[in-house]
Amino acid sequence: MAARDYYSRGQNLVYNRPVLVIFAVIGVFLVFDILRQVGTGTVAITDLMSYLWNGLVLGMSLGLAGVGLSMTYSILNFANFAHGDLITSGAFAGWATAFLIAGLGEFSVESLILIGGPIAVGSNELGINVVNTPLALLAGLLVAAVLTAALSLLLDRIVFRPMRSADGVTLMIASVGVALFLRNFLTYSFLTDSRGLTGGNVPQFTVAGVTFGGHQITLVVVAALLMLGTHILLQYTKIGTAMRAMAANKDLAKVTGIPTERVVKLTWIIGGGLTGCAGFLIALQQGTLTVTMGWDLLLLVFAAVILGGVGSIYGAMVGGVILGLASRLALVWIPASFLLVAAFVIMIVMLLVRPSGLFSGRTTA
Repeated sequence: MAARDYYSRGQNLVYNRPVLVIFAVIGVFLVFDILRQVGTGTVAITDLMSYLWNGLVLGMSLGLAGVGLSMTYSILNFANFAHGDLITSGAFAGWATAFLIAGLGEFSVESLILIGGPIAVGSNELGINVVNTPLALLAGLLVAAVLTAALSLLLDRIVFRPMRSADGVTLMIASVGVALFLRNFLTYSFLTDSRGLTGGNVPQFTVAGVTFGGHQITLVVVAALLMLGTHILLQYTKIGTAMRAMAANKDLAKVTGIPTERVVKLTWIIGGGLTGCAGFLIALQQGTLTVTMGWDLLLLVFAAVILGGVGSIYGAMVGGVILGLASRLALVWIPASFLLVAAFVIMIVMLLVRPSGLFSGRTTA
């Protein structure tokens, strides 16, 4: 009887969800192919572990960057295309602070806050890394969070709040205008040159043939702590309860006495703070910074958010990690230049199989 039930369920699945079955078969085949290549020595186990580690680093970057985007969507119901440039703004604010603290007293303030630009102090002269200048990096992380939160609030007050009753498309177009303004302001202030951020002997650790960079470890640990803090905030505080209520039903939240405008402000503050931290940490891990850093990452962040479920904060976290791991594991079959293609193929597959995402759409829980 049990075997017959399993057969019946399997038959129904094949008939009702053929696309899901096809992709599940392909996934199983790919897993077995990885095991085969490792077993035959075609792919070294150390290479596979390196792919997994680098995928985790990328995934935590995308997950943390996607949390603020999901928070904005879940409460305000629009895709914020200025999110990438908020990431960049946070990175520039944080690294200007880190450079200033690391070189204060030795170099002029102007040459420090330009962050390694053509007329500024270079990163090698300051020797900034997690071992030499931990306090400067900590201060930079805090400033990145605070200033990005303040910038998010300011943009909401000037641009988005007067348009609160507009539809999502109108707000999305407005966010594109905000993105262009922020990017051009950063270009005017810092120029477009790519600048190095870290110097000195950046710590590295090799375990079983796999190299773990000190800045990579810092990103993973800090991002994990920030995600854990976000989970605690959402599940165990009144603010989190109010945010989840508004994400579920804004009109009902108003009727029950929840101060919705205050919740919106807190959403911008928390989401902006996490976005600024993400920008600072991503720049730390990459070791370079440009005015287009956030814009270049934006499509991947959107892909992670869609994979997890648009509007789901936990979905952004999990979607980012899955996307990072899967895109790096794709190196087993494809060259590195096609990694973006692999990431977006994964997103398309998710849209075909489960359009609402892993966490089934708009919820912060």
